[in-house]
Amino acid sequence: MRGLQASQGIYCIFAQILRMSHLPVSYQDTIVALATPQGSGALGIIRVSGPETFTIVNGLFAGKDLSLQKTHTLHFGALKYQEEIIDEVVISLFKGPKSYTGEDVIEISCHGSAYIQQRLLQVLIAAGARMARPGEFTERAFFNGKMDLTQAEAVADLIASNSKAAQQTALKQLRGGFSEDLQKLREELIHFAALIELELDFSEEDVEFADRGQFMGLIAQIKSATNKLIDSFQLGNVIKNGVRVAIIGRPNAGKSTLLNALLNEERAIVSDIAGTTRDTIEETLNINGILFRLIDTAGIREHSSDHIENIGIERSKANAEQSHIILYLVDSTAAEEVYLDWMEPYKDKTITVYNKVDAVTADAVSNRASIENKSVSISAKKKLGIEELKQLMYKRAVGVELQTENTIVTNARHHAILLKIAESLDDIEMGMENQVTGDLLAIDIRRCLHFLGEITGKIEVDRDILGTIFGKFCIGK
Repeated sequence: MRGLQASQGIYCIFAQILRMSHLPVSYQDTIVALATPQGSGALGIIRVSGPETFTIVNGLFAGKDLSLQKTHTLHFGALKYQEEIIDEVVISLFKGPKSYTGEDVIEISCHGSAYIQQRLLQVLIAAGARMARPGEFTERAFFNGKMDLTQAEAVADLIASNSKAAQQTALKQLRGGFSEDLQKLREELIHFAALIELELDFSEEDVEFADRGQFMGLIAQIKSATNKLIDSFQLGNVIKNGVRVAIIGRPNAGKSTLLNALLNEERAIVSDIAGTTRDTIEETLNINGILFRLIDTAGIREHSSDHIENIGIERSKANAEQSHIILYLVDSTAAEEVYLDWMEPYKDKTITVYNKVDAVTADAVSNRASIENKSVSISAKKKLGIEELKQLMYKRAVGVELQTENTIVTNARHHAILLKIAESLDDIEMGMENQVTGDLLAIDIRRCLHFLGEITGKIEVDRDILGTIFGKFCIGK
């Protein structure tokens, strides 16, 4: 009984430390920023947050005392500065802590004139607010416990999402999917950490509160979950940043025609003259929610006396090296297939595309039978086989049908910390196998817990790191 009570006491201490690390931060100033893009439009939204929000806006709003109104209500009226009526607006009230930042927040919906927006910002600042730093609204939400660090980063990812897959992945993270996965691992590890720490207090009595066999099983589960998250980063990077696809081939193989066929529009100049494409052309293509960045490159031949063409060829080689997928275009009407020796290191990411199959016999096509996941036969001019090529590109990039309901790591910071967690788990496992003393084992466990907390911000995160994270946001978010 004594051991159980002590165990529960230490577990409570760990839980208290977690809560204390997430206590709200007191902000004494009130911030303001334009939450909609710069420029003219139908409407603009100006956001105000902080302890003096209602006092500042009340001094400008004619007609009623906003501080006496219910939270989450809308109010129409004029904003005046001295005798100047600036605009008729709709005011949205969000009283803390039931707001985005956890503070008193007012959003002003005004007309989208650039002059009106700037004038309102000027008078709000004159009334006592200051311009917000990039990401400061979300930073305040984080410090006030409205969201953890992974959710805060998901806000920026959601704003920047340019495909369905990126939007769905960021939305899942914003709703706390990734945080929940990490929190479960962290809580289980904390429980055993408490028992290990308890054993240190009773070291003279030679007692064991932590079942070593059960602990090894837990470490194996956490390792499996961590490695699964680490492995998901490759897909996450594809979802977040898109897939670079270089279209490579000899002159007149039909690279520009293929680009136009994939985009279903006349984007690149098509000509029978070899070397028409001198520089790279980049366009984007959405396939099943994944963004592909297509790069039409200059035709590559072994020797050219044209200095400009040679520069284009070198750029083509550089794009091949930097791409995730290479579409190597082969002219099916050529007497023989010419293989480019310098492409040998890239064969694992290359799809051989046999073009102009409409201009050759059926026997010639069958002799160049497509190898599964490695090659495909098309006619870019007649748009034959284009859909098959798209699906092959998608399969190469994603592997299988994308399941955005699963947790997918898209953030490089998260990936780097997960690698440290995996290393810490290896150290714990090795220590268990070598039967190290409890104090040494506790050090490795604390290290792993630290890294788990660093991802979500459950432990104190370096201010420079936070500055980098929130500095990527737009001013009004």
